[in-house]
Amino acid sequence: MDSPPVDSPATSSDLLVDIVETLEASGLENDTYQLHDYVDVDALDQLVNTSQADVEVQFTVEDVQLAVTPDNVDVLIDEREESEPQ
Repeated sequence: MDSPPVDSPATSSDLLVDIVETLEASGLENDTYQLHDYVDVDALDQLVNTSQADVEVQFTVEDVQLAVTPDNVDVLIDEREESEPQ
């Protein structure tokens, strides 16, 4: 069995792990949602890793807004919430 080259783009399973870990770091337990209800991870992986241009895909899972690029999975912070007085 051959393993992918070290410099190959991340596989969809790697992207899946990155998304789940990012959601867990945001306080969302992985047993409270079905990721496939929000995004097709295989299609997302193909889109961000094969595009010839800079691409960022944003989507929301249980009120957690994510931005996925070929390099990162980030949580988007709503600037309105951040600027509201406590």
